[in-house]
Amino acid sequence: MTSPTWPAPPGAAARVGGAALQVRGLRKSFAGRTVLDGLDLSLAPGEFLALLGANGSGKSTALRCVVGLERPDAGEILVHGRPADTAPPHRRMAMIFQQIHLVHRRTALDNVCAGALGRLPLRRSLTPLLFPRELREEAMVCLDRVGMAGRAAEPAGRLSGGQRQRVAIARALCQRAEIILADEPVSALDPAAAEQVVALLADLAHEQGLAVAAVLHQPDLARRHADRVTGLLHGRATLDTPAAALTAADLATLYAPDHQHHPDADQEHQ
Repeated sequence: MTSPTWPAPPGAAARVGGAALQVRGLRKSFAGRTVLDGLDLSLAPGEFLALLGANGSGKSTALRCVVGLERPDAGEILVHGRPADTAPPHRRMAMIFQQIHLVHRRTALDNVCAGALGRLPLRRSLTPLLFPRELREEAMVCLDRVGMAGRAAEPAGRLSGGQRQRVAIARALCQRAEIILADEPVSALDPAAAEQVVALLADLAHEQGLAVAAVLHQPDLARRHADRVTGLLHGRATLDTPAAALTAADLATLYAPDHQHHPDADQEHQ
């Protein structure tokens, strides 16, 4: 089985070197309502960053701007020091959503192969029957990495929520993404499945040198698995701390009732 080419394993140099992703002064408004108000954040190769904050704080909108699903009103998004829209193709970003977007009637393997559609000639991207053998082998490696190789031939619609989310992560790996952004990836999962998925995201960062950021609403998961926590309040990063140093006072500030916005302000549609 042919293994995909992973980024270099993380180490001290990776963690202190250049950022994989930098967001500077990001601003975004919807219908006159400010959602992002000069947001700054960074993400290094080999790092797992948890984004915390109340509904309406701008977390999901920030990720959507980074991957190009929303156009920011102002600010700068850099991928390995270059503007995101001019970064070379090998500097790929992948997004994992709260609502797991898989084709339920297709197998787990076919869904993972779909992560590579951008690399295939058009005629081979039209039907799974034309996926080349090399791609299927690579997709199997990705499924094995997330513990789902044994379910490769099963239709995605028959998998549990946690299993589908792991298939979605495998699809991001097959996309050969160097940066993985996850928007509330475990909010619909039971506690055991949520723990497994967040631990997997941390492993991908630490063992394969990927830059991983996840919006979470479970501070305990962030403490156990993330390297760093960035807290958003009113569209700005007001907290940046090692995850293990996150305090109850930090959380009380981020989630204070008088800091809540209307949920629509965060545009958390998928």
